[in-house]
Amino acid sequence: MWREISRIGKKLVNSGLVESHFGNISVRVGSNMVITRTGSALDEITGNDVVEVRLDGTCALDIIASSEAIVHRAIYKNTPALAIVHAHCPFAVTMSLLAREDIIEPVDSEGQYFLGGIPVVRGGIGSEELASNMSQALASHKAAILYSHGTFAIGRVLDEAYVMTTQVEHSCKIRYLYELASRH
Repeated sequence: MWREISRIGKKLVNSGLVESHFGNISVRVGSNMVITRTGSALDEITGNDVVEVRLDGTCALDIIASSEAIVHRAIYKNTPALAIVHAHCPFAVTMSLLAREDIIEPVDSEGQYFLGGIPVVRGGIGSEELASNMSQALASHKAAILYSHGTFAIGRVLDEAYVMTTQVEHSCKIRYLYELASRH
């Protein structure tokens, strides 16, 4: 499992969707999840950089799991997700800061088709509030943006969550450039 997480981590870093030590990745495995450890470099993940923790409550290994483990748990509990990618995509973060509403409407056809509106969610990093708000948003969307922080995307497999992450970033980049060009 860690090899799949490592492969996606490298893709995220190589495509500029996240800086090496930011973001996290998880996969649901029965009543548990395998999640990156706090502080892991996503482009250098080994078997020692992931940890398996329970989904039904906290456990002793939570202390070394990602600080967003609480959010991942809530998403798995409230959505059909089997994989989650959390990245700090620069255009998505920028658009969340500029958004006047709690949803970003893509202007590109792919974003409109695959994403529809992209929810902008609020809550403190690793907080119960964020866990509740993000899991509610992802119950009806495949991706959402945490205001000023980054994206969460879900899928049946890691590749699907990765593609949703790339789509959010692409749509936010297109919208940013469109709005910038429209001002002139």
